Amino acid sequence: MNKEPKTSAETLPEIVPVIPLRNSVLFPHQIIPLAVGREKSLKLLADIQDRSKYIGVIAQKQGLVDDPGSEDLYRFGTVAAVLKVIDLPDDSKSVIVQGVHRFRVLDFTQLEPYIKVAIEPMEDIKATGLEIEARVLNLRNLVQSISEYLPNITGEHLMMLANIQDPGRLVDTAVSLLNLETFQKEEILEKIDVKERLERATMLLNEYLQKLEIGSKIQSEVQGEISKSQREYFLREQLKAIRKELGDENEGMEIQELRDRLEKAKLPEEAQKAAEKEIDRLSRMPSSSAEYTVSRTYLDWLLDLPWAIATEDNLNLKDAEAILEGDHYGLEKIKKRILEYLAVRKLKQQMKGPILCFLGPPGVGKTSLGKSIANALGRKFVRVSLGGLRDEAEIRGHRRTYIGALPGRIIQGIRRSGTRNPVFMLDEIDKVGMDFRGDPSSALLEVLDPEQNFSFSDHYLDVSFDLSQVMFIATANIADPIPPALRDRMEILTLPGYIEEEKLHIARKFLVPKQIEEHGLTPEQISFEDNAIRGIIHDYTREAGVRNLEREIAAINRGVAKQVATEEAQTAVITPESLHGYLGPIKFYSETSERITRPGIATGVAWTPTGGDILFIEVTRMKGKGQLILTGQLGDIMKESAQAALSYIRSRATELGLTIDFESENIHVHVPAGAIPKDGPSAGVTMMTAMASLLTNRVVRSDTAMTGEITLRGLVLPVGGIKEKVLAAHRSGIRRMVMPWKNEKDLEETPKEVRAEMEFVFVHEMSEVLANTLSAAKFEPADEEAEFAA
Repeated sequence: MNKEPKTSAETLPEIVPVIPLRNSVLFPHQIIPLAVGREKSLKLLADIQDRSKYIGVIAQKQGLVDDPGSEDLYRFGTVAAVLKVIDLPDDSKSVIVQGVHRFRVLDFTQLEPYIKVAIEPMEDIKATGLEIEARVLNLRNLVQSISEYLPNITGEHLMMLANIQDPGRLVDTAVSLLNLETFQKEEILEKIDVKERLERATMLLNEYLQKLEIGSKIQSEVQGEISKSQREYFLREQLKAIRKELGDENEGMEIQELRDRLEKAKLPEEAQKAAEKEIDRLSRMPSSSAEYTVSRTYLDWLLDLPWAIATEDNLNLKDAEAILEGDHYGLEKIKKRILEYLAVRKLKQQMKGPILCFLGPPGVGKTSLGKSIANALGRKFVRVSLGGLRDEAEIRGHRRTYIGALPGRIIQGIRRSGTRNPVFMLDEIDKVGMDFRGDPSSALLEVLDPEQNFSFSDHYLDVSFDLSQVMFIATANIADPIPPALRDRMEILTLPGYIEEEKLHIARKFLVPKQIEEHGLTPEQISFEDNAIRGIIHDYTREAGVRNLEREIAAINRGVAKQVATEEAQTAVITPESLHGYLGPIKFYSETSERITRPGIATGVAWTPTGGDILFIEVTRMKGKGQLILTGQLGDIMKESAQAALSYIRSRATELGLTIDFESENIHVHVPAGAIPKDGPSAGVTMMTAMASLLTNRVVRSDTAMTGEITLRGLVLPVGGIKEKVLAAHRSGIRRMVMPWKNEKDLEETPKEVRAEMEFVFVHEMSEVLANTLSAAKFEPADEEAEFAA
């Protein structure tokens, strides 16, 4: 062992050349080898071989700096004696140095060709006493505890520390043995006060020991996990061998397949835990068990759902508008709403899907419009029919405790679509029923509530599924049967009935080409004149939609197909005159003018689920006891309207010029089509007009229909369903309509073409109604006989 050089602060040089030290600190009395390869350091070693053997060793602040300057070095270092210089084959050198004394840098006197500094040797500030002895003992114990985790601290090192009596030197030696950070070692080097050096070293060694203990604990746990994994692997291999002997080796493959599917499915945390738990349960279950099939089916449902699969919306508004226009004619309100949704979706990426309800008569294209919306959005389309649904489990699913349990129709539809954001159509939502098995409409409340459906829970799955990205579209013919709470959750968009021009356009653009293709014909073999299509609309259909129109067109195509197949004809042009040959006698005709030929008959309009219709009210009188007879299956409200109408006429008998004795005559009010129930207050005006017509012997105008509720004072009150009633009157050939003045605003929703062809008379009182509906001249029976003779 080399003998330490005896030096004191007085014998040290005032200026020393410096070798910068990377990632370490040299302490006094410490002997270390230095690998020297930098050009400046090699030049320094070449010079000191002929001069002083002392050099300064200062730690770099950053070890990555290859050519450190004054700002890259700490301000404390150690004077070291060069004990030996060894030349290496790669032209670098290895220098063995021994720390001699601390110093503080006063000034950098030279930077080239290597660094030289003026130094001030630093003497330790000694400390004695019981506290110092206790700290020294604690430091030795800390190093001994650390040595249990670090094999590089041997018993010789511990013996060397036990023989060092100087506290300052003990701290330097202890810290030099440990792999502390450079700035921590530098902090110890700069502590001149031995007591402070002991305190700081104790704190650093305590932290270091804690890290080692925690690291050792983690290592033990990891080792335990590895051992556990190895044990599980060994047991699984044994289990595989046992299953192979039993002929059940496919079970292991099946479980692994499920685990692979689970990894790819990207389930949310709740569903992930449920699936893992079920797979573990399944792995411990024999495949012959009845429960095995139930569990496997559940896992298939869970893993097949599109938890993270979504289609990208087509946010090009022009393309979407072109698709909607190409698929459907008219329906501007619906198209506008869809394009508005797309516009908002384009501006705001994350938004909940709208809940829409298409309300309208049959055959106006509610279901096909849903498909068109899905195409425009670039989404998948799913349709579920709710007509006649009575079991709540059809929506929420059955619990797995039941044999043959399955998820509800909502989850089934999502699985069929393969995406988590389809267009989901709930068809015929107004025809949902209820019985002892529950109320499906109540289950739909959660599905159709944007504030709740992000965590829809199906009884079968028993985990939440996010429905907030789904665009739900419900369809209904009537709004009344839909429960108020469910109706409140949907944005209702009304689809009116089509007018004649719209039906003509739809037939020409959609229905005729479709039926020609479906019947194996070509446009060269069959063509329809516009007047022929109008004839079908007038004489063979009476509907708000176009479903029956399509059937009649299909019937004509079948007739032409037969002619072509039997070579009776090669081409056919369908004209109004040829309709009878294909469709038979006319089914509907305008009977308004024919029926109103005498007093006591008036034309009214009624709202119906199919879009509205006209009705005739007939009144006659006979000898009796002053009774009011009502027939035609009328509801209570309609009966009360008839009674109010008669009371008004009796109270105004003088003004109307009536001289009859009401107590000696019965008045009979009949509304034809007696098999159909009728109710509502809007026929009050029509009933009173018919009664006034009979009693004043004046005929009601045959080109006029009317609607409105009456009061005993003779006021005409507004009614609902104006749009449908106007369309029904127009469809029946009526071109003049009397209605309450407060309903004038409702005409805005009717098509412009209809408004342009019709005359509307707005009234406040019944006297205005009578003035605008009754003929001026009294009716003479001879007029009727002449008409019949003609």
